[in-house]
Amino acid sequence: MTYVITGSCVKDDSCIEVCPADCIHPKPGDPDFETAEQLYVDPATCIDCDACVEACPVDAVFADFEIPEKFAHTLELNAEFFTEREPAGRSAA
Repeated sequence: MTYVITGSCVKDDSCIEVCPADCIHPKPGDPDFETAEQLYVDPATCIDCDACVEACPVDAVFADFEIPEKFAHTLELNAEFFTEREPAGRSAA
């Protein structure tokens, strides 16, 4: 299981601040922060701690199996965001 940030995200960095796994991106100051439509959870590094869910001021974070139907596409968007960043951001495990 992993957590997923949905389209109702307002890019408030509350979730970034509480994440012990540093898996939410882009962060303020990252080159793509201003142009990103929302924040994303890296499914490869998420430790399922639930801290982001509690911190989100707009209830935009869900466990992957609890995503509302209208946001079902965001599971793929979260994974895709990190696939596109992989060469610069992390190496394959």
